[in-house]
Order: sequence, then C-alpha cells, then structure tokens
Amino acid sequence: KQWYQRRVAITAGGFLRRKTDFYTGAQKAIAETLVMTSFKKHLNHALKEKAAREESDQFEKPVPQVEPASIEEITTEGAKATPAPKPVVPTPPKEDLSKHVDETKLEEGEESEKGKLEPNAGNGANYPNYSFTQTLEELEVKIPFNVNFKVKSKDCKVDIKEKSLSVGLKGHEPVIKGELYAKILTDEALWHLEDNAVVLSLEKFNKVEWWGCIIKGDEEISTKKVQPENSKLGDLDGETRSMVEKMMYDQRQKAAGLPSSDDQKKEDTMKKFMEQHPEMDFSKCKWG
Repeated sequence: KQWYQRRVAITAGGFLRRKTDFYTGAQKAIAETLVMTSFKKHLNHALKEKAAREESDQFEKPVPQVEPASIEEITTEGAKATPAPKPVVPTPPKEDLSKHVDETKLEEGEESEKGKLEPNAGNGANYPNYSFTQTLEELEVKIPFNVNFKVKSKDCKVDIKEKSLSVGLKGHEPVIKGELYAKILTDEALWHLEDNAVVLSLEKFNKVEWWGCIIKGDEEISTKKVQPENSKLGDLDGETRSMVEKMMYDQRQKAAGLPSSDDQKKEDTMKKFMEQHPEMDFSKCKWG
C-alpha cells in the first residue's frame, strides 16, 4: 500500500514538472504551501468519505476486497489513445423484422408492390438497425445502440436536416445516415434517449403522404397496405381529413373491384348530361 501511495505521488509530481511551471513559476515556499493545502483539503474529504462508507457497511453485505490497480506513468511520446468501444448494431429476432408482402395476394394493378415490405403495426417498418412508425403528419424513428455502457446525450451525434439524417455515437460511423424519403420540418424535429436508443420525432413537410422508408435506398413498405386509424382523423384539419377519407374510400372500392370516387364523379356527370340532352345519341360513345 505504501508503494501504491508513493507511486501516485511520483506520477502526480512528474506531471506537474513536465506539463506545467508549477515548480519554477513561483517561489518554493508558495509551491510547498499549495501542495500541503491541497493535501489537507483532500485528506479531510477522504476521511469523511471513509467514515461514511464504514457506517454504511454495517447495514450492507460485505464486498470482497479488490487489490488496487497499479498506476504507470506514461510519457507524452509513448502515450497511445485507447480505442473506445465500437457500437454494435443490434439485430432484432428474425420474426420481428418486417417481412415482404405476399405476392399471391396482390390484386390487379398492384404489380409495383412486389418485393416491398408489409407495414408494421405503426404503418412503418422494422429494419436490422432501426425501426419507424408514422401517421400522415408525423414520423417516429428509433435507433438502438447495443453497447456495454449507459448511453448519454453527450455520447450521441444527431444531425437532422430538411432532406437528410445522420445518427450515431461520437467517434464512430453513423448507425443510420443518408437522404430522407421526403422533406421534413427541421424546426419541429426533436430527439431523446430511451433505453439506450435515440428516438426521433419528425414532422413531415407534406402531410398527405405515406413514406415508404426513412432513408432512400432502404427497402420500402407497401404504402397501399397502410391501415390508417380512423380514430385519428378527427385530429386533422378539414381539407386534410377530406383527402384522407377519399384515399381510404378509393382503397376500399379498388379492393372490391368497384369504381373510385373520381370514376363515380365522371359517371354521374355524364349521366346528368345525357338526361339533359335526350335528343343526342350516345349509343356509339366509348367511356373511360
């Protein structure tokens, strides 16, 4: 133990000599006074902390003694930076990753949906390195870090721009980076930490569009398979709500093999025109 204390003192003294003018920048007596003042101050703190620990140990299970680690003085020339632990991209269980749409259930006109992913319960997707959910107006993106330490905000590097996104840990390659699927409102963008994961809250620029993915180039979901919640329609403004209801109606009509709202409107217009002009012969007209 005496060797350990001596080594600490030598290391601290060597640092002050090599890196500062502590010994030569002031009178010897002043330097000695400063050293003793600091020693007494920290000695008092150490004694109080030791007494508090001993009192606490009376009510806690004894902890096995561990030999103190040795301290080695490292010169500037020989110092090498210890690499920080590299974050590992977590891999969700296979069943939790988004699956591709069942091509046998695609309807006529949905050939473009082949190879796309089925939306998750939040109308988004679960990728190996991140997941997202969405409404017509907003997005929530979750990027987890599988590391052996508690991630803090200061450890994260989050760069949110109108058309791009980058999220990762400082000193490492981003876990997610690239061009966004569409524009967002950067003034409304927020992020926070939750269970060692960065959670982004993003507001879409175009609030009547479903996103196929977050980063361009990632596998897209089939937006035609999205199931908007009717309960949330009341939160939309009148114009947006009308557009959403029209989209939902057209999807149901198409699934049933019936004309869309636009087709019905054209048919009604022509029917009214024909009734107003009975003298005209429409038997040879082709519609559509």
